[in-house]
Amino acid sequence: MKLVVTIDTEEDQWGRYVVDGHTLNNISHITRLQDLFDEFAVIPTYLITYPVATDKTSVSILSEILQKGRCEIGMHCHPWNTPPYGEAMTERNSMLCNLPAEVQKEKLTRLHETIVESFGSVPVSFRAGRWGYGQHAAASLHSLGYKVDTSVLPFVDWSRQYGPNFSDSDPAPYRFHHDHIFTAHPSGPMLEVPATVGFSGLTSSSFEKANRVHHILTRPPYSLLRAAGLLHRCGVLQKIWLSPENSTGDEMITLARSMIQKGAQVLNLFFHSPTLQPGLTPFVRNEPDRREFMERIKVFLRFAVDAGFEPIALGSTPAVVCRTA
Repeated sequence: MKLVVTIDTEEDQWGRYVVDGHTLNNISHITRLQDLFDEFAVIPTYLITYPVATDKTSVSILSEILQKGRCEIGMHCHPWNTPPYGEAMTERNSMLCNLPAEVQKEKLTRLHETIVESFGSVPVSFRAGRWGYGQHAAASLHSLGYKVDTSVLPFVDWSRQYGPNFSDSDPAPYRFHHDHIFTAHPSGPMLEVPATVGFSGLTSSSFEKANRVHHILTRPPYSLLRAAGLLHRCGVLQKIWLSPENSTGDEMITLARSMIQKGAQVLNLFFHSPTLQPGLTPFVRNEPDRREFMERIKVFLRFAVDAGFEPIALGSTPAVVCRTA
């Protein structure tokens, strides 16, 4: 089993779709986070936005880690603050997949070139901001030489937020061609490594069936009875994200064990860098929350190492996961 850790490394302004006025105070907390990763020999992938890639202090912090081989730098596109600008600043346009194909290409190319210039290394890993991933972005990434995408969030539907519907996706990695991004192709030039989301409990023998049941329970009339929450607490059906923002250490371990039973090749733990600083995201509101957040990461990493997981950078996955024939 391989373990990757992917972090959306971005500005402080959670949920604000504006061109400028950004601050990057959360980036200073990465040094302490990296110390925790070093303790467990984890090589995280910091997926960075344009404001991070153009900020001297942020680049200095991340470059010091990168130059020592302790991390990977990948790309994370927030279209609203990635030039060229011109589109209306709306919630719909905050999803990269909703912009014209040429605009997507221009933004991705500009961000890619900026990262290369700032860090002196060529990124090969990508995640779309707000999970707003689509075929046009994949085509642009392929032309830029990207090898890995991690924009798929299994069993989650972003349609109400003008985004993709990943309800039918599962957490298994797969190779694909950029013109069919949700279809596995053994000789595909790119690898999709979804963020890990799955199920545990008495009804989780099939993630596909568990997802159908969970979908029913989260819609009226069952949602009015809070049936999904009740079954989660009882351990009958638990939908778990491999993220310390959404799940406890024990829940993440439960999901990992479920994935092991299914013969998973890789787990992808994920979160956002602003969560490192209290008050920036809904997940960590104060200092006790921050300590709990860090403890969740530590508990899971200790389990992963004890279980024999091999930590690798996201960009290294094509060589060991779903290799081409």
